[in-house]
Amino acid sequence: MAIKVFKPTTNARRNMSVTDYSVLSKVAPEKSLLEALKKHSGRNSYGRITVRHRGGGNRKKYRIIDFKRQKSDIPAKVLTLEYDPNRSAFIALLGYEDGEKAYIIAPQGLKVGDTVVSGANADIKVGNALPLNNIPVGTFIHNVELYPGRGAQMARAAGNMAQLMAKENGMALLRLPSGELRNVPINCMATIGQVGNTDHENVKIGKAGRKRNMGWRPTVRGSVMNPCDHPHGGGEGKSPIGRPGPVTPWGKPALGYKTRDKHNRSDKYIVRRRNGK
Repeated sequence: MAIKVFKPTTNARRNMSVTDYSVLSKVAPEKSLLEALKKHSGRNSYGRITVRHRGGGNRKKYRIIDFKRQKSDIPAKVLTLEYDPNRSAFIALLGYEDGEKAYIIAPQGLKVGDTVVSGANADIKVGNALPLNNIPVGTFIHNVELYPGRGAQMARAAGNMAQLMAKENGMALLRLPSGELRNVPINCMATIGQVGNTDHENVKIGKAGRKRNMGWRPTVRGSVMNPCDHPHGGGEGKSPIGRPGPVTPWGKPALGYKTRDKHNRSDKYIVRRRNGK
């Protein structure tokens, strides 16, 4: 995928770029695979804000994605490649031979008219889904399950892919996009190839209004607040934090503070952490 750069007709346009959507099909999304998406603006079930700086944004509907790929050995033709407002990757509409339709994450290189299939006997071809046990070592994969039958949970964002490093004792060793080495049950499903829209990370937002359209509200630095509003506030001019490390508005450690459970039950599957330790 390419990046489209604008001429500097305004200050915002000077540094703005967008993804080139010319590769996508100019059709409306499949109505049977759409669901209403209620906005929560960062609030939990009690109505309390648990994720700050969220709200507003354009209306959008959720596209139901088939992350399980359980229609085994039934060929499916790629009908369209479409934009999905809920994720960074593009999606592909599949039409199965039995008439059913489904959306999947579109891998790099998948084109309209291609045929994909899922199942243990599928070929090692971009877009096909197989159990890890049937995938050769060294293959690049995405949409990887953590537990058999639960559906893909890893390597789903634009440009991401994992690599199958080894297979032994009923487990498959994967190198994840973060650099983490992790064991996954060998009967978990994964899709061949790399997630498409690889240039997503190179897009420059360009202006604040575009971020508001995405549902992000402004973020104010604590260092420009008063001491009554934030622990970093106060002082004459630009002042240091004045503490051993940065903290949240409520005094909790931030920026580098480990929040993962020290006795997480999945620790036994992690061979090497993403920070190399």
